[in-house]
Amino acid sequence: MSAPPGPGPAPEPGIDAVCVGETMAVFHSADPLVAGARLTLGTGGAESNVAVALAGLGHTAAWVGRVGDDPFGRIVTDTVAGRGVDVRDVVVDPERPTGLYVKDTAPGGAGALYYRSGSAASAPSAADADRVWSRGARVVHLSGITPALSVRAAALVEHLLDRRAGGDSLRSFDVNHRPALWPARVAAPILLDLARRADIVFVGRDEAERLWGTPTAEDVRAVLPEVPVLVIKDAEHGATCFTAEETVFVPSPEVEVVEAVGAGDAFAAGYLSGLLDGLPTERRLRLGHAVAGAVLRSRSDTLEGPPEEVADIRAGGTVSR
Repeated sequence: MSAPPGPGPAPEPGIDAVCVGETMAVFHSADPLVAGARLTLGTGGAESNVAVALAGLGHTAAWVGRVGDDPFGRIVTDTVAGRGVDVRDVVVDPERPTGLYVKDTAPGGAGALYYRSGSAASAPSAADADRVWSRGARVVHLSGITPALSVRAAALVEHLLDRRAGGDSLRSFDVNHRPALWPARVAAPILLDLARRADIVFVGRDEAERLWGTPTAEDVRAVLPEVPVLVIKDAEHGATCFTAEETVFVPSPEVEVVEAVGAGDAFAAGYLSGLLDGLPTERRLRLGHAVAGAVLRSRSDTLEGPPEEVADIRAGGTVSR
Protein backbone atom coordinates (compact mmCIF):
# COMPACT_ATOMS: atom_id res chain seq x y z
CA MET A 1 0.00 0.00 0.00
CA SER A 2 1.61 3.27 -1.06
CA ALA A 3 1.85 6.16 1.39
CA PRO A 4 1.65 9.88 0.62
CA PRO A 5 4.98 11.67 0.53
CA GLY A 6 6.08 14.00 3.31
CA PRO A 7 7.17 15.95 5.17
CA GLY A 8 5.75 19.30 4.00
CA PRO A 9 5.82 22.86 5.31
CA ALA A 10 7.70 23.86 8.44
CA PRO A 11 5.67 23.13 11.59
CA GLU A 12 3.53 25.82 13.21
CA PRO A 13 4.03 25.22 16.94
CA GLY A 14 1.54 25.62 19.72
CA ILE A 15 -1.47 23.37 19.08
CA ASP A 16 -2.24 20.52 21.44
CA ALA A 17 -3.93 18.04 19.10
CA VAL A 18 -4.77 17.51 15.45
CA CYS A 19 -7.55 14.98 14.82
CA VAL A 20 -7.73 13.53 11.30
CA GLY A 21 -10.70 11.77 9.74
CA GLU A 22 -14.23 11.80 8.41
CA THR A 23 -17.10 13.89 9.74
CA MET A 24 -20.60 13.48 8.35
CA ALA A 25 -23.89 15.26 8.54
CA VAL A 26 -26.19 13.36 10.91
CA PHE A 27 -29.96 13.11 10.85
CA HIS A 28 -31.60 11.94 14.06
CA SER A 29 -35.14 11.18 15.11
CA ALA A 30 -36.31 10.47 18.64
CA ASP A 31 -39.14 8.40 17.15
CA PRO A 32 -38.99 5.37 14.83
CA LEU A 33 -37.95 6.40 11.34
CA VAL A 34 -41.21 6.16 9.41
CA ALA A 35 -43.03 8.43 7.00
CA GLY A 36 -43.53 11.79 8.65
CA ALA A 37 -40.89 11.35 11.36
CA ARG A 38 -39.25 14.64 12.30
CA LEU A 39 -35.48 14.66 11.83
CA THR A 40 -32.93 16.96 13.44
CA LEU A 41 -29.66 17.74 11.68
CA GLY A 42 -26.28 17.60 13.37
CA THR A 43 -22.78 16.34 12.74
CA GLY A 44 -20.83 13.26 13.72
CA GLY A 45 -17.34 11.89 13.24
CA ALA A 46 -15.06 10.00 15.61
CA GLU A 47 -12.03 12.24 15.16
CA SER A 48 -13.89 15.55 15.20
CA ASN A 49 -15.77 14.31 18.29
CA VAL A 50 -12.38 14.00 20.00
CA ALA A 51 -11.35 17.46 18.80
CA VAL A 52 -14.60 19.02 20.06
CA ALA A 53 -14.24 17.37 23.47
CA LEU A 54 -10.60 18.43 23.78
CA ALA A 55 -11.56 22.02 22.93
CA GLY A 56 -14.33 21.85 25.51
CA LEU A 57 -11.78 20.70 28.07
CA GLY A 58 -9.64 23.75 27.42
CA HIS A 59 -7.13 22.49 24.86
CA THR A 60 -6.26 23.79 21.42
CA ALA A 61 -7.47 21.29 18.86
CA ALA A 62 -7.78 21.14 15.10
CA TRP A 63 -9.76 18.85 12.84
CA VAL A 64 -8.31 17.94 9.44
CA GLY A 65 -10.72 16.33 7.01
CA ARG A 66 -12.60 16.69 3.73
CA VAL A 67 -16.17 17.73 3.00
CA GLY A 68 -18.16 18.26 -0.16
CA ASP A 69 -18.94 21.63 -1.69
CA ASP A 70 -22.54 21.34 -0.52
CA PRO A 71 -24.75 22.62 2.31
CA PHE A 72 -23.93 19.57 4.45
CA GLY A 73 -20.21 20.26 4.18
CA ARG A 74 -20.72 23.84 5.26
CA ILE A 75 -22.90 22.73 8.18
CA VAL A 76 -20.27 20.21 9.29
CA THR A 77 -17.41 22.70 9.13
CA ASP A 78 -19.35 25.54 10.76
CA THR A 79 -20.63 23.29 13.54
CA VAL A 80 -17.21 21.91 14.43
CA ALA A 81 -15.68 25.40 14.28
CA GLY A 82 -18.48 26.70 16.47
CA ARG A 83 -17.40 24.28 19.18
CA GLY A 84 -13.96 25.88 19.38
CA VAL A 85 -12.08 23.62 16.97
CA ASP A 86 -9.63 24.97 14.38
CA VAL A 87 -10.91 23.97 10.90
CA ARG A 88 -8.56 26.00 8.71
CA ASP A 89 -7.14 22.85 7.14
CA VAL A 90 -10.45 21.25 6.20
CA VAL A 91 -10.57 20.77 2.42
CA VAL A 92 -13.71 21.39 0.38
CA ASP A 93 -13.92 18.86 -2.47
CA PRO A 94 -15.79 20.26 -5.49
CA GLU A 95 -16.44 16.82 -6.99
CA ARG A 96 -17.47 14.55 -4.09
CA PRO A 97 -20.31 14.89 -1.58
CA THR A 98 -20.26 15.12 2.19
CA GLY A 99 -21.10 11.79 3.80
CA LEU A 100 -24.42 11.39 5.64
CA TYR A 101 -25.80 9.10 8.27
CA VAL A 102 -29.17 8.65 9.91
CA LYS A 103 -29.57 7.60 13.54
CA ASP A 104 -32.74 5.53 13.82
CA THR A 105 -32.14 4.52 17.43
CA ALA A 106 -35.70 4.46 18.79
CA PRO A 107 -37.01 1.05 19.98
CA GLY A 108 -37.42 -1.14 16.91
CA GLY A 109 -35.40 1.26 14.77
CA ALA A 110 -32.82 0.34 12.14
CA GLY A 111 -29.85 1.75 14.09
CA ALA A 112 -27.29 3.76 12.15
CA LEU A 113 -27.79 4.09 8.39
CA TYR A 114 -24.75 5.33 6.46
CA TYR A 115 -24.62 7.10 3.10
CA ARG A 116 -20.91 7.74 2.62
CA SER A 117 -19.77 5.77 -0.45
CA GLY A 118 -17.66 7.98 -2.71
CA SER A 119 -17.68 10.82 -0.20
CA ALA A 120 -15.11 13.60 -0.03
CA ALA A 121 -13.62 12.02 3.10
CA SER A 122 -12.77 8.85 1.18
CA ALA A 123 -10.44 10.70 -1.20
CA PRO A 124 -7.58 12.34 0.74
CA SER A 125 -4.43 13.54 -0.98
CA ALA A 126 -0.75 13.72 -0.09
CA ALA A 127 -1.26 17.39 0.80
CA ASP A 128 -3.51 16.33 3.70
CA ALA A 129 -0.49 14.83 5.45
CA ASP A 130 1.45 18.04 4.86
CA ARG A 131 -1.35 20.01 6.52
CA VAL A 132 -1.19 17.75 9.57
CA TRP A 133 2.58 18.00 9.97
CA SER A 134 2.52 21.78 9.48
CA ARG A 135 0.61 22.22 12.74
CA GLY A 136 3.39 20.83 14.93
CA ALA A 137 0.83 19.24 17.27
CA ARG A 138 1.71 17.52 20.51
CA VAL A 139 -0.71 14.71 19.57
CA VAL A 140 -2.02 13.51 16.21
CA HIS A 141 -5.19 11.45 16.71
CA LEU A 142 -6.49 8.91 14.18
CA SER A 143 -8.95 6.04 14.15
CA GLY A 144 -9.56 2.72 12.43
CA ILE A 145 -12.59 4.14 10.66
CA THR A 146 -10.48 6.07 8.15
CA PRO A 147 -8.57 3.12 6.62
CA ALA A 148 -11.88 1.38 5.98
CA LEU A 149 -13.08 4.19 3.71
CA SER A 150 -10.74 3.66 0.75
CA VAL A 151 -7.23 2.64 -0.29
CA ARG A 152 -6.25 6.31 -0.37
CA ALA A 153 -7.61 6.91 3.12
CA ALA A 154 -5.77 3.85 4.41
CA ALA A 155 -2.52 5.11 2.87
CA LEU A 156 -2.94 8.45 4.65
CA VAL A 157 -3.33 6.76 8.05
CA GLU A 158 -0.39 4.48 7.37
CA HIS A 159 1.75 7.50 6.50
CA LEU A 160 0.69 9.51 9.54
CA LEU A 161 1.63 6.59 11.82
CA ASP A 162 5.06 6.26 10.19
CA ARG A 163 7.69 7.57 12.60
CA ARG A 164 9.94 8.48 9.65
CA ALA A 165 7.34 10.72 8.02
CA GLY A 166 6.54 13.46 10.52
CA GLY A 167 7.84 15.31 13.52
CA ASP A 168 7.75 14.56 17.21
CA SER A 169 3.95 14.37 17.61
CA LEU A 170 2.62 11.49 19.68
CA ARG A 171 0.52 9.24 17.46
CA SER A 172 -2.82 8.33 19.06
CA PHE A 173 -4.89 5.57 17.42
CA ASP A 174 -8.39 4.43 18.35
CA VAL A 175 -8.97 0.98 16.80
CA ASN A 176 -12.68 1.79 16.40
CA HIS A 177 -13.60 -1.22 14.26
CA ARG A 178 -16.90 -0.69 12.46
CA PRO A 179 -18.31 -4.00 11.16
CA ALA A 180 -20.64 -2.10 8.81
CA LEU A 181 -17.58 -0.81 6.96
CA TRP A 182 -15.46 -3.97 6.86
CA PRO A 183 -15.75 -7.45 8.37
CA ALA A 184 -13.46 -8.49 11.20
CA ARG A 185 -11.58 -11.05 9.10
CA VAL A 186 -10.51 -8.27 6.70
CA ALA A 187 -9.99 -5.54 9.29
CA ALA A 188 -8.15 -7.58 11.94
CA PRO A 189 -4.63 -7.78 10.45
CA ILE A 190 -4.74 -4.21 9.11
CA LEU A 191 -5.89 -2.68 12.38
CA LEU A 192 -3.36 -4.73 14.33
CA ASP A 193 -0.54 -3.49 12.11
CA LEU A 194 -1.67 0.14 12.44
CA ALA A 195 -2.06 -0.13 16.21
CA ARG A 196 1.48 -1.50 16.54
CA ARG A 197 2.81 1.72 14.96
CA ALA A 198 1.10 4.09 17.39
CA ASP A 199 2.32 5.63 20.65
CA ILE A 200 -1.12 5.51 22.28
CA VAL A 201 -3.80 2.94 21.41
CA PHE A 202 -7.44 2.84 22.53
CA VAL A 203 -9.44 -0.34 21.98
CA GLY A 204 -12.61 -1.84 23.40
CA ARG A 205 -12.17 -5.24 25.04
CA ASP A 206 -15.14 -6.57 23.06
CA GLU A 207 -13.87 -5.30 19.70
CA ALA A 208 -10.40 -6.68 20.43
CA GLU A 209 -11.95 -10.08 21.09
CA ARG A 210 -13.96 -9.82 17.86
CA LEU A 211 -10.85 -8.87 15.87
CA TRP A 212 -8.03 -10.81 17.48
CA GLY A 213 -9.65 -13.42 19.72
CA THR A 214 -8.39 -11.73 22.92
CA PRO A 215 -11.00 -12.11 25.70
CA THR A 216 -9.10 -10.26 28.46
CA ALA A 217 -7.14 -7.04 28.77
CA GLU A 218 -3.99 -9.07 29.42
CA ASP A 219 -4.58 -11.00 26.18
CA VAL A 220 -4.85 -7.72 24.27
CA ARG A 221 -1.57 -6.57 25.79
CA ALA A 222 0.03 -9.82 24.65
CA VAL A 223 -0.73 -9.05 20.98
CA LEU A 224 0.30 -5.38 21.37
CA PRO A 225 3.30 -5.63 23.73
CA GLU A 226 5.32 -2.89 22.05
CA VAL A 227 2.73 -0.10 22.24
CA PRO A 228 3.98 2.46 24.80
CA VAL A 229 0.49 3.28 26.09
CA LEU A 230 -2.34 0.78 25.59
CA VAL A 231 -5.80 1.63 26.94
CA ILE A 232 -8.43 -1.13 26.96
CA LYS A 233 -12.02 -0.06 27.61
CA ASP A 234 -14.43 -2.63 28.99
CA ALA A 235 -17.78 -0.82 28.93
CA GLU A 236 -19.46 -0.67 32.33
CA HIS A 237 -16.65 -2.62 34.00
CA GLY A 238 -13.80 -0.14 33.65
CA ALA A 239 -10.63 0.65 31.73
CA THR A 240 -7.08 -0.69 31.97
CA CYS A 241 -3.96 1.17 30.89
CA PHE A 242 -0.72 -0.71 30.21
CA THR A 243 2.62 1.10 30.00
CA ALA A 244 6.17 -0.14 30.38
CA GLU A 245 6.14 1.00 34.01
CA GLU A 246 2.68 0.07 35.28
CA THR A 247 -0.74 -1.46 34.76
CA VAL A 248 -3.62 0.63 36.08
CA PHE A 249 -7.30 -0.30 36.22
CA VAL A 250 -10.05 2.20 37.04
CA PRO A 251 -13.66 0.97 37.29
CA SER A 252 -16.40 2.75 35.39
CA PRO A 253 -18.74 4.98 37.41
CA GLU A 254 -22.44 4.15 37.27
CA VAL A 255 -24.15 6.00 34.41
CA GLU A 256 -27.75 6.04 33.25
CA VAL A 257 -27.17 5.55 29.53
CA VAL A 258 -29.34 7.51 27.10
CA GLU A 259 -27.29 6.70 23.99
CA ALA A 260 -23.87 5.13 23.58
CA VAL A 261 -22.76 6.72 20.28
CA GLY A 262 -19.69 8.89 20.76
CA ALA A 263 -18.81 7.67 24.25
CA GLY A 264 -15.60 5.99 23.08
CA ASP A 265 -14.46 9.20 21.41
CA ALA A 266 -15.26 11.10 24.60
CA PHE A 267 -13.22 8.63 26.66
CA ALA A 268 -10.25 9.06 24.33
CA ALA A 269 -10.53 12.84 24.62
CA GLY A 270 -10.67 12.69 28.41
CA TYR A 271 -7.62 10.45 28.58
CA LEU A 272 -5.68 12.61 26.10
CA SER A 273 -6.64 15.72 28.06
CA GLY A 274 -5.06 14.19 31.15
CA LEU A 275 -1.98 13.22 29.19
CA LEU A 276 -1.63 16.75 27.76
CA ASP A 277 -1.97 18.14 31.29
CA GLY A 278 0.72 15.77 32.58
CA LEU A 279 -1.62 13.89 34.95
CA PRO A 280 -0.77 10.41 36.23
CA THR A 281 -2.35 7.40 34.55
CA GLU A 282 -5.08 6.84 37.15
CA ARG A 283 -6.39 10.38 36.75
CA ARG A 284 -6.22 10.18 32.95
CA LEU A 285 -8.49 7.12 33.09
CA ARG A 286 -10.85 8.86 35.51
CA LEU A 287 -11.06 11.83 33.15
CA GLY A 288 -11.86 9.42 30.33
CA HIS A 289 -14.71 7.90 32.33
CA ALA A 290 -16.05 11.32 33.36
CA VAL A 291 -16.13 12.71 29.80
CA ALA A 292 -17.57 9.47 28.38
CA GLY A 293 -20.26 9.51 31.07
CA ALA A 294 -21.35 13.00 30.05
CA VAL A 295 -21.87 11.81 26.46
CA LEU A 296 -23.60 8.59 27.56
CA ARG A 297 -26.16 10.68 29.44
CA SER A 298 -27.11 12.65 26.31
CA ARG A 299 -28.32 12.05 22.76
CA SER A 300 -25.39 14.02 21.36
CA ASP A 301 -22.33 12.34 19.83
CA THR A 302 -20.13 15.09 21.26
CA LEU A 303 -19.36 16.63 24.63
CA GLU A 304 -21.71 19.55 25.31
CA GLY A 305 -19.61 20.92 28.17
CA PRO A 306 -17.05 19.67 30.68
CA PRO A 307 -18.68 17.59 33.44
CA GLU A 308 -18.50 18.97 36.98
CA GLU A 309 -16.06 16.32 38.19
CA VAL A 310 -13.35 17.31 35.68
CA ALA A 311 -11.96 20.11 37.86
CA ASP A 312 -11.86 17.81 40.88
CA ILE A 313 -10.05 15.06 38.96
CA ARG A 314 -7.50 17.53 37.61
CA ALA A 315 -6.90 18.79 41.13
CA GLY A 316 -6.37 15.25 42.40
CA GLY A 317 -9.55 14.90 44.43
CA THR A 318 -11.78 11.85 44.60
CA VAL A 319 -15.07 11.47 42.78
CA SER A 320 -18.03 9.58 44.21
CA ARG A 321 -19.16 6.64 42.09
